[in-house]
Amino acid sequence: MDLLPQHDRYDYLPLPERPDYSWPDSRRLAFVVTTNIEWFAFNAGMGHDPAKTNEPQTHRNYSWRDYGNRVGIWRLFDLLDELRLPAAHNTNSLVYHYAPQITDAIRRRGDEVVAHGRTNAENLRGMWAADEERLIQEVTQTIQAHEGRPPRGWMGAGAYETASTPDLLKANGYRYVMDWPMDDQPVWLRTRFGPLLSVPYPIETDDAQAIVHRKYTGHDFCDLLVAQFEEMVRQCERHPLVMNVSLHPYIFGHPYQVHFLRKALAHCMGHALAGRVWWTRPGEIAEYCEQLEPGLVPGS
Repeated sequence: MDLLPQHDRYDYLPLPERPDYSWPDSRRLAFVVTTNIEWFAFNAGMGHDPAKTNEPQTHRNYSWRDYGNRVGIWRLFDLLDELRLPAAHNTNSLVYHYAPQITDAIRRRGDEVVAHGRTNAENLRGMWAADEERLIQEVTQTIQAHEGRPPRGWMGAGAYETASTPDLLKANGYRYVMDWPMDDQPVWLRTRFGPLLSVPYPIETDDAQAIVHRKYTGHDFCDLLVAQFEEMVRQCERHPLVMNVSLHPYIFGHPYQVHFLRKALAHCMGHALAGRVWWTRPGEIAEYCEQLEPGLVPGS
């Protein structure tokens, strides 16, 4: 029998066969909000378009995305403050150069900065390992210089990787990655330098995937968030789960989108079963998993 090309990062282990554990204080669902704060090149490189995919880079594309940094992220910060929700922010390292007010606000909130490449005008595809490692080191050093400590986690631009990325991340001190949307639980990935945790980051609860690519409305996406939460907060009685909500400020920083999002998040926080929920950040999930007994988290 001919075998398909495969990888050796993790093994197949179906959910019903996994051991049980709980999050801190016997919570069962870890709920994470991650924004994506991105800086783009003008009339060059890569980036989403508000009208259709694969459009050339223009002043319109750039301006639409720049709205997120000039206006949208500040509305999301206000909403997170209003709801008293912690968050993590997948942040291009060039944001420290072009918009330091944003990273200053993240620091004031006590939120987590997740390394998100230099800019979303590029990604890692096609890079040789030595060039990729130099990029990872540049991003890491930039964040460390401003935050006083290196980032714990990595989310690739576009969630793209090369065959070397997990190895290079582990070799450069990273503790978790969010590029592998294969599970609702954390999973330890194998690398050449030891285990690296995969924290769930589903495509389905990423607003850019839903609205830019699948053409959902903001109302559709927020209904999706509520349905995802209501089902997961029930299913987590049998298995500890992670719900990660991914937001791009150029998409959900518009007033009408904030209106829908406020209702959805407030519904989740006010749910009758909300006492089962750990409102947290991905770095805290990784830290907790590192302390669990071997054999509980898949791959450990």
